[in-house]
Amino acid sequence: MSRAEQPSRRALLAAAVAAAVAGSAGPAVAAPSADAEDPVAAGLTKVPARLVDNRFWTTYADWRAGATQGTRAVDGTRPGVVIAARAGTTSYPDPHTGTTSTWEYATWTGPVHRLTVPATEVIASWNAHTPAGTWIQVDLRGTYSDGTDTPWYVMGRWAAGEQDIRRTSVDDQTDGRSTIWTDTFSVDDPASGLRLTSYRLRLTLYRKPGTRLTPTVWRLGAMGSDVPDRFTVPASEPRLAKELLVPRYSQEIHKGQYPEYDNGGEAWCSPTSSQMIVEYWGGRLSKEQLSWVNPDFADPQVCHAARHTYDYQYAGCGNWPFNAAYAATFPGLQGVVTRLGSLTDLEVLIAAGIPAITSQSFLEKELTGAGYGTSGHLMTVIGFTAEGDVIANDPASPSNQAVRRVYDRREWENIWLRTKRYNASGNVSSGTGGVCYLYFPARPTVRQRLALAAVGVR
Repeated sequence: MSRAEQPSRRALLAAAVAAAVAGSAGPAVAAPSADAEDPVAAGLTKVPARLVDNRFWTTYADWRAGATQGTRAVDGTRPGVVIAARAGTTSYPDPHTGTTSTWEYATWTGPVHRLTVPATEVIASWNAHTPAGTWIQVDLRGTYSDGTDTPWYVMGRWAAGEQDIRRTSVDDQTDGRSTIWTDTFSVDDPASGLRLTSYRLRLTLYRKPGTRLTPTVWRLGAMGSDVPDRFTVPASEPRLAKELLVPRYSQEIHKGQYPEYDNGGEAWCSPTSSQMIVEYWGGRLSKEQLSWVNPDFADPQVCHAARHTYDYQYAGCGNWPFNAAYAATFPGLQGVVTRLGSLTDLEVLIAAGIPAITSQSFLEKELTGAGYGTSGHLMTVIGFTAEGDVIANDPASPSNQAVRRVYDRREWENIWLRTKRYNASGNVSSGTGGVCYLYFPARPTVRQRLALAAVGVR
């Protein structure tokens, strides 16, 4: 959950919505058992009217299609892009360490992607290996519906570790028509009709001078969306009864731990959820990787996830792409940030054995049995009851044993998919409109590929 005292991209987006209303890594990952029901055979197919455009570059042909300066595509079981030769040298003054270091770099710039859904928001995500002495930066430049261009926006500076740079989002990026809110490109005034109609992504790979080190990026892409403003969404019909066996971790038992990584407790919903799903897919951390954690702390892997998803500019662990990138540091696993359109989409994924991490905000009275309200919270959806209610591993629980919850389908559906809500003060705030993280094997089964494709992810 977000800290009430900390201004965040959610609070800023809520203010924008209100204004619009006023005017308008471990061992190899093993997949769970392959007894998942085929979502197509089960009749759980994609909702026809989709408000989301996903485009990810993952294949050897994808990487060869980009414009390169010092990078090259590599083939194999997991194609990617690496540094082949230095394109230049630059200095980076790290605002979070106060030190300036020199780096060699090379770039890959993707082709123009024309959005099938002209977008009010775009969220990039990536999967990469960044050995010590390397890091990456992801930039986005778009074209508006009036034919003008945005500047190049930094969507993230990222490394798996902390020894070289501090992973960070970049504040104060705007051209007066769009703004970057931590990890989200957002058109400032959607009511004006302005949309982003296309974009390019630029990837910059950095390494220490004089070395042959290189990051490897396997997946790069973005989710563009134009979800209409709504306080409520239509009810969906239950179509699946299934529950996945996902580890249960409570964020609350970590309250007060590691203030330098946002102090545990309610601030750790995102990394706690991420760690549950990582371990569901078989991802494990070694004793050596966890040796830095205080041995008196339970579930040290949750502390590790918080440290390795922490955004030093946001001052929290809730950066969506950073969580997806963390999941992909486990061998054989990949992650994306997207939006889904309905609980039917979630049923498609659960039928194929794929849980989801969902983002929502609500008053305590809006979700029966939660026992709390929140301005922003992540939980994992692991299944559906015979009545169609949502089975969630909710990390905002007092103990690991209490993490499994069953929430009323209609209530849960609405708080997750809406884009507007009334907060405790009676003012209009934002909702996430179906944002979720999906983590899944780098080599998914046929059933898993069908389910992912059905919700627009390839």
